[in-house]
Amino acid sequence: MFITFEGIEGAGKSTAIEFLVEYLQGHGYDPVTTREPGGSALGRRLRSLLLDVRTTGLCSRAELFLFLADRAQHVAEVISPALEAGQVVLCDRFTDSTLAYQGYGRGLDIEYLRGLNQAATGGLQPELTLLLDLPVRCGLERAGERNRATGIVIAEGRFDSESLDFHERVRRGYRALAEEEPERFAIIDASQPPEDVVLQCRSAIEAHLRRRGRGLD
Repeated sequence: MFITFEGIEGAGKSTAIEFLVEYLQGHGYDPVTTREPGGSALGRRLRSLLLDVRTTGLCSRAELFLFLADRAQHVAEVISPALEAGQVVLCDRFTDSTLAYQGYGRGLDIEYLRGLNQAATGGLQPELTLLLDLPVRCGLERAGERNRATGIVIAEGRFDSESLDFHERVRRGYRALAEEEPERFAIIDASQPPEDVVLQCRSAIEAHLRRRGRGLD
């Protein structure tokens, strides 16, 4: 089972994944957690370039192809092998991030991006996508607090420093994507306390499995 987590900056994806690992392990699963960018050895090098505030002058197309290179290697090296081994994969960002950020945020053509995603992943799609949604100002405040606390304001703050309007476009993009594919997406109210967010994620996973005649032991 391949589950992806999407949302604007500060939505709490990493925290939700951390708690869901324990939940799935308690039901006999051995989940693999990974992220984009940075899920592979190549991706970790690309992450330091893509998210660093000191990376300036990067045009939208160059940014796009760096993310796609990360994704292609990530699928080949991490995600596909884990899925073939029968493991649950929990991934912090995947193809929908490209549509939301480079499409709705940067203004690149959505259908063009869908084709490039298809090429980069070999057609791999998430089975379930949890969209952690919250107001942009709230998310950016959380992201700023997190980055200051962990000392990564410079190293991973490039997208945080984008305009409020950019992040509003990204959020609207995510919600538009969720409306297009309601069977795949579950919208989670990420403005709630972390424990409530996790409960919503758990319920979404359980509902998804029931729809497919499966369940957690």
